[in-house]
Amino acid sequence: MKKNHFFALSLIGVAVMSGCSTMPQSTTLDSARVDYSKAQANPQVVTLAPLQLKDAGEALDRANAAQTSREDAEVVESLAYVAKQKIALTQETAQRKSAELAVSNASAERNKLQLQARTNEADQAHQQAAMAELTAEQKTAEANLARQQAAAAQASAAQDQASLAAMQAQMDELNAKKTPRGMVITLGDVLFDTNQAQLKSGGERNVQKLAEFLKRYPQRTVLIEGFTDSRGSDSSNQVLSEQRAQAVSMALIGMGVGRDRVSTKGYGEAYAVAGNDTASGRQLNRRVEIMLSDERGVIAPR
Repeated sequence: MKKNHFFALSLIGVAVMSGCSTMPQSTTLDSARVDYSKAQANPQVVTLAPLQLKDAGEALDRANAAQTSREDAEVVESLAYVAKQKIALTQETAQRKSAELAVSNASAERNKLQLQARTNEADQAHQQAAMAELTAEQKTAEANLARQQAAAAQASAAQDQASLAAMQAQMDELNAKKTPRGMVITLGDVLFDTNQAQLKSGGERNVQKLAEFLKRYPQRTVLIEGFTDSRGSDSSNQVLSEQRAQAVSMALIGMGVGRDRVSTKGYGEAYAVAGNDTASGRQLNRRVEIMLSDERGVIAPR
């Protein structure tokens, strides 16, 4: 593990030196690299928190990869922040486990002294004094352990809060609204020509934002639902609603979203959200709604 991350950091260093003029800079990422190097050089961290160190290294790799591929500076900053938090959590874990070992060692030594006190009454006073000293050390170690646990919990909460904030920002950008069925994104008929199912360029830009969101949160799935106004026959409206939902689906798949994460449904003129007796009402009814699943990939039925 140490060799792999050392190699990865070396490559990153070369990439930074060769592309610094165009690569998005991040002081948070620079700080995370320094912190990770210190953690790797600490034998206590390597011995007592190897899994956390590996996780932190992978998080740092993702941040470095985002910078190397010239991702948006906000994305690089968000990934760097998560990596820095995981590195801090790794160090906290090592310190906590060290405190736990100190508690265990102190307890073992205290038991040893108790046995000696029972077998050697002449030296009882000395043994009791030593035991009292070890008890004090144990209490100190326990207090340190409590502080480390509190710090670890705080770091974990900060990481969760950062992830939720990033997801909410993307939700806001997509104009997602909360409904009884979950979060829904509505694409109006301005994204399609009249009686056509092919997306306009403006519609493709909105779908691209959704594709980026889905790639960042791979546990999420979508149900794309197409609707029309009441003009035209029921059969033609049904076909048109299905075609528009399918057009959005194919656009997402073409942007790298897996087919197994996208499903479609056409409802024709059903479930109108406005009256069909005015042009503005009919325009509201001609729409595509995209239902986002929960974290388990589940979408509530209509």
